[in-house]
Amino acid sequence: MIVPSLDLQNGRTVQLVGGEQLAIDAGDPLPVAERFALAGEIAVIDLDAAMRRGSNAHLVERLVERFDCRVGGGIRDLETAIRWLDRGARKVILGTMAVPELLAKLPKERVMAALDARHGEVVVEGWTQGTGRRLLERIVELRDLVSGFLVTFVEREGRMAGTDLELARAVVEAAKPARVTIAGGVTTAEEIRELDRIGADAQVGMALYSGRLHLADAIAAPLVSDRPDGLWPTVVCDEAGRALGLAYSNASSLRAAIEERRGIYWSRSRNALWRKGDSSGAVQELLRVDLDCDRDTLRFLVRQRPPGFCHLQRFSCFGDEPGLVRLERVLRERRQAAPQGSYTKRLFDDPLLLADKLREEADELARARSREEIVWEAADLLYFTLARLAAAEVPLAEVEAHLERRARKVTRRG
Repeated sequence: MIVPSLDLQNGRTVQLVGGEQLAIDAGDPLPVAERFALAGEIAVIDLDAAMRRGSNAHLVERLVERFDCRVGGGIRDLETAIRWLDRGARKVILGTMAVPELLAKLPKERVMAALDARHGEVVVEGWTQGTGRRLLERIVELRDLVSGFLVTFVEREGRMAGTDLELARAVVEAAKPARVTIAGGVTTAEEIRELDRIGADAQVGMALYSGRLHLADAIAAPLVSDRPDGLWPTVVCDEAGRALGLAYSNASSLRAAIEERRGIYWSRSRNALWRKGDSSGAVQELLRVDLDCDRDTLRFLVRQRPPGFCHLQRFSCFGDEPGLVRLERVLRERRQAAPQGSYTKRLFDDPLLLADKLREEADELARARSREEIVWEAADLLYFTLARLAAAEVPLAEVEAHLERRARKVTRRG
């Protein structure tokens, strides 16, 4: 799998050759992250913090709030590591301070050790100092304390000359059961495919920024198909992962989907691109592309516009939306066209009434005792909560994403 890299320096997204020479200044990190997040997790590396030349923490905070990020660069103490985990980072990447004493105090499944190596020797301080330690030996020492390793082949970093697949194989074997991400020189889809085959992810920067490697080709690199037409079944899901239906993709349609950030598939009947919503208006904003464990199926996470994915003008090919999703849609529609005199119209027109109902229902739920009372009052409170969200034009999916970030906190309330 691919992990796109965002390297931050002086508040901008950059790519360096060998960690020293500026090759590409890609500017504002946010639009870059929006594009790269289609591939899943992104690696956010604060080069200034790593080199003790400043900090891009304010930018990292904004990125972590919006995207699934691995955060690295300049994390030298327990407090900083925990702060990024509490902020919502999927994982923290520790370099020089990836030592047993510190790692033992962090949740193993949320920690990666960054090992930078030049010709097999571990180097530190922004790749400026050798340690005399061999890469594979260091991996064996730490593999039971972390969930993964980020291994950078420094002599190949930014040069787009290909990565060292032979050394990568040795690294994967030494690291088991920890997962390995290889950085440094990864340039082609073939390299990503081979790394995935041996059980490693590929962290890619320069090849993506320079246009040498298309993001869609990088995502699709490990994919296989057992179909005569070579298509990849594509499970289309909403923001919360609820299935909307099944479509099919190929390299051409995936490229178009990534470039336009919308639901675009391959029509088997027309043998051509199918841009969902061109005729119906039910356009899909593409949020993310995932591969399944067998690498023969795609999942598109999309933001679906009404009336839905199904050609029968339903939310899903499997029927109408379930529960809260359907209620949310109804309330959002009624906010625009609620009948005059209706209770829903009064709720949207009178914020004080809605606020009073929220307080009233919360109190009634708190005082409910029997199972039936709790269900009844919870339903009432959820109805008015969704009405409040609809009034403010806040999607339920945004609340769900916020809860997901909260669940990543390491520091718990007293």
